[in-house]
Amino acid sequence: MILYAPIVRGQNAATKKGATQVTVTAAKFYCNVGALSAAERSRHKELTDKLMRMRKEIVEYEKGYEFQYRPKEVSVPEVAEWVVVESKCCPFFDFHIDLEEEGQLVCLRLTGAEGVKAFIRSEFGVDKK
Repeated sequence: MILYAPIVRGQNAATKKGATQVTVTAAKFYCNVGALSAAERSRHKELTDKLMRMRKEIVEYEKGYEFQYRPKEVSVPEVAEWVVVESKCCPFFDFHIDLEEEGQLVCLRLTGAEGVKAFIRSEFGVDKK
């Protein structure tokens, strides 16, 4: 049995005993949180909360968004750890990690197929300009 519900980043939809949990925000893009172990979900929520809270800038691209961080607040290894787990539940993203400005700026760019920008805006709290 597969359950569908609007996804709220960091929260789980209710499931019935033995059900596989899949959450959906658009027909083409969905997060399969059942792809993560309990430990992975917990750590992923921790990292997601930190990445959302510590963003310095958001840059819009044709196919997605870039989130920028100061390496003293969010390290490249933390971003990479988040990407590894996120790619398990949301394999439709293309992930790009950059270290710029002589090591003073960590960038995480999420891109993907047409329509992914709306998903990113919804899931990552990006205001549409």
